[in-house]
Amino acid sequence: MSNVMMYLVPIACGCVLPIMVIWFLVRQKMNETNQRTQIVLAAIEKNPDLDIEELIRKSTPKQRLLKEKLLSKLQWGTLTTLIGIGLIGFGAWLGYVGGGGSSDPMASVCFGLILLAVGIAFFVSYVFGKKMLAKEMEAEEQQLRAKSESK
Repeated sequence: MSNVMMYLVPIACGCVLPIMVIWFLVRQKMNETNQRTQIVLAAIEKNPDLDIEELIRKSTPKQRLLKEKLLSKLQWGTLTTLIGIGLIGFGAWLGYVGGGGSSDPMASVCFGLILLAVGIAFFVSYVFGKKMLAKEMEAEEQQLRAKSESK
């Protein structure tokens, strides 16, 4: 029985779990869209002279700015890098002190290295995104300034 569980757990974590997460996210987006559609239809039924474009614009969630997305990458890069460095240090400390089993320090160091690599990837994505999207971010800021001045 333990041999079967030894194979089922990695399959469940590696295949079934990501598929379920994606399915839940897609289902949530569909439900949000359906709810907005029902609200717009109810508003149109109650008041046919309603400005539909204005209502749709108010009911749709606001898009995040490019700058916010880049700062989010920087934040996640910092977080995962620091946690990775912490896990590597913890694994080195476990190896030095000799606490736990012989595989404990290696597991900690491996997870730390993975998180460190993910953090570095976020940093690289932030740096290249900042360089590549500089013109788009400036245009977005000018557009926001024009909107705020017109109000």
